Amino acid sequence: MTHGRVRWGGLHVLADDDPRWPHDPVDLALAACAGGAAVVQLRAKLATDRAALAWGEAIRAATRRASAMFCVNDRIDLALACGADGVHLGQTDLPPARIPPEWRGRIAIGRSTHSPEQVARACEERVDYVAFGPVFETGSKTSAWTPRGLAALAAAVMRAAPRPVVAIGGIDASRIAGVRAAGAAGCAVISAVAGAASPEAAVRELAQAWAAAA
Repeated sequence: MTHGRVRWGGLHVLADDDPRWPHDPVDLALAACAGGAAVVQLRAKLATDRAALAWGEAIRAATRRASAMFCVNDRIDLALACGADGVHLGQTDLPPARIPPEWRGRIAIGRSTHSPEQVARACEERVDYVAFGPVFETGSKTSAWTPRGLAALAAAVMRAAPRPVVAIGGIDASRIAGVRAAGAAGCAVISAVAGAASPEAAVRELAQAWAAAA
């Protein structure tokens, strides 16, 4: 299995189950696929395992039809159960080193980071891609970290190389050119899509902005 820059580059859309959003995770995932997202990530913080698994199976089917990658936030057990391509681990989640080798051969691992030290540790953990942020101020989720900025993103890209870096936090279409100029292989969004009246149109605008910034 290849887990390189191209595989995890581009627009990542998070299908989030936060009740603030007017669309459920499967609807968000379908919109992401229709709009041209490269990666769809299921972020199920509130659902039961049974509901999250049902969402994951539906999203897995949709991403296969769209030739998009599918990632699950936090939960490697859920990611494996629904046949995801990757699992995205935060700093308080299961350490990548504790994932059995036979599982690592089946699934890619992404790691959230927020500081140069965390980026360096992630590279020692043999992860497949590194997420870095919040680059900008974000209201999508509570963070103990202040906005890192584009200069810090560029430094993270250099430190993580050759692993791809996915920028996170406060990204919208107007900020994509700066994110890509900093060297990020991809960018991840929540509210820019989940809070939009038309998630599919929002994804299409973001995907087009990413392509135009190449």
